Amino acid sequence: MTTPDARSGTGRPAELFFEDLVPGLTVDLGVVTVDADEMVAFARRFDPQWYHVDPDLAAASRHGGLIASGFYTVSLFMRAYVDHLLSRAAADASPGLEELRWLAPVRAGDRLAVRVDVMGARPSTARPGLGTVSLTGTMLRLGPDDRPEQEVLRTRFRGWFAVRPVEADPAETEAAEAAETDADQPDADRPGIDQRGVDQPDSGPIAADPSTVGTSDGDATESGGSPQAQRPD
Repeated sequence: MTTPDARSGTGRPAELFFEDLVPGLTVDLGVVTVDADEMVAFARRFDPQWYHVDPDLAAASRHGGLIASGFYTVSLFMRAYVDHLLSRAAADASPGLEELRWLAPVRAGDRLAVRVDVMGARPSTARPGLGTVSLTGTMLRLGPDDRPEQEVLRTRFRGWFAVRPVEADPAETEAAEAAETDADQPDADRPGIDQRGVDQPDSGPIAADPSTVGTSDGDATESGGSPQAQRPD
């Protein structure tokens, strides 16, 4: 049965866990192409500065044309990160980022190679069952020959990932279930239990031996008989 912690960031069963994200690991997140209409629509909705939305002003400026909002660029990174890593990994939330830098303008039609590098990993002290992974994400503009020309984005951030679930040993599970079942049984049903003296009703006082009546040093009335019955032979 798949538990919530064993699901990927998109809800599918996870195949990568905290233990798999070791320092030094590089994950290729593919190549994204900047769509002109999407780039401008994003800027009009979220970052309507003139060099993102006004082609005439942008063309007459030092930018030489429209450039993407930096938040659009990092959104492209995030989508690639989800598609190529979080969709496979047992990802939880992120406690935040330490750095986000836009290193060069991004324009419509640019092809950006995306990757993420694992810089560090340690068990989380705030979230038991999770590990904190430190990551660096980069986007590089590719030239016509598909070789990297320039780094356009760099970000350093952290992510929480679930530790790999421990598979229970079937033999240990069977022994534990048997012990629990035995503990739930009443003593009378347990094999090997001596039932003598267990839950036996009180039989009352022990009757006196008739042959000893009259030989006591006590008062004759203690035996319940008459004085004649207690005369010595």
